[in-house]
Amino acid sequence: MDKEITLAELAELVQGVLVGDARFRILGAAPVESAGPGDITFAENPKALSLAVKGRAGAIIGKHGDDLQGKPGILVQCPRLAFAKVLEIFAPAIPHPPEGIHPKSIVDETAVIGKNVRIGPNVTISRGAVLGDGVILYPGVYIGEGVKIGEGTVIYPNVVIREGVSIGKDVIIHGGVIIGSCGFGFATSGSKHYKIPQTGTVIIEDDVEIGANTCIDRGTMGATVIGKGTKIDNLVQIGHNVKIGENCIIVAQTGIGGSSEIGEGSVIAGHVGIKDHVKIGPGSTVAGMTLVSTNLPPGSFVSGRPARPHKEQLKMEAAVRKLPEVLERLRETERRVSEIE
Repeated sequence: MDKEITLAELAELVQGVLVGDARFRILGAAPVESAGPGDITFAENPKALSLAVKGRAGAIIGKHGDDLQGKPGILVQCPRLAFAKVLEIFAPAIPHPPEGIHPKSIVDETAVIGKNVRIGPNVTISRGAVLGDGVILYPGVYIGEGVKIGEGTVIYPNVVIREGVSIGKDVIIHGGVIIGSCGFGFATSGSKHYKIPQTGTVIIEDDVEIGANTCIDRGTMGATVIGKGTKIDNLVQIGHNVKIGENCIIVAQTGIGGSSEIGEGSVIAGHVGIKDHVKIGPGSTVAGMTLVSTNLPPGSFVSGRPARPHKEQLKMEAAVRKLPEVLERLRETERRVSEIE
């Protein structure tokens, strides 16, 4: 590791309380299991803390009130968040395309390109597109007509941004994402399906992150909207005219049906299915592999297929596990009744 920093400097960075030698030099950051004498690790629960104090880590980030048992460290309110900030220091730099426009890229003469942009090879920027200052486009990105991209946004290889889409500032879009493809809308007549024109758009607000190979469809009319600060995992499908509020978490392999609404601050876990036109209230949590087919009030915590309150679902699962035993007792009762008869 070619970077090092003192424990006191790290404590100042994460706004934590220093424990032990302020001059202790940190050479890297690592998980509890693999951290060595020059590394700092973190412990967000008693089990992890026990492993950390017994392990080889040189320093520990713990919660306020934790006993580090003589090891140097930093005490904070949220160790995981503090460790994330520390990782930024030691993470290897991601190589960006060089500043300017690569000669193998195609930029329409009507496009507006901001200052200090980085556009890699084989990028296509179509008529009327607008790129803000500091935008970074990796190789193979396609920007459609009239697309607007805010300053500081980073778009990784082979992303497709279709015509008329609007993307805010400081957005991160990972490889293979498609934004603004046609929503899945058809009018059926007899045995034929007539395609409904998808004339809307997609609006991605500031500070959104979109994981690899996610697809976000344009609105049939109006817009599909992803709210400020929302983070979307890989392999997520978001249908036409969906509205996702600010600061939501959408985990991998979730499918969200058209015209659904997800309130701000909600967490949608992995492999969730959300029916079209469903409204999920702000601050809700939907557990993994849940099927949501009806509206949910604010602050809901649901699981199951179909979705029901999580505690109710746990009781049902516990009852199902007892079914073989109950059936065996029923058979035994039937046998005894038959003998009596």
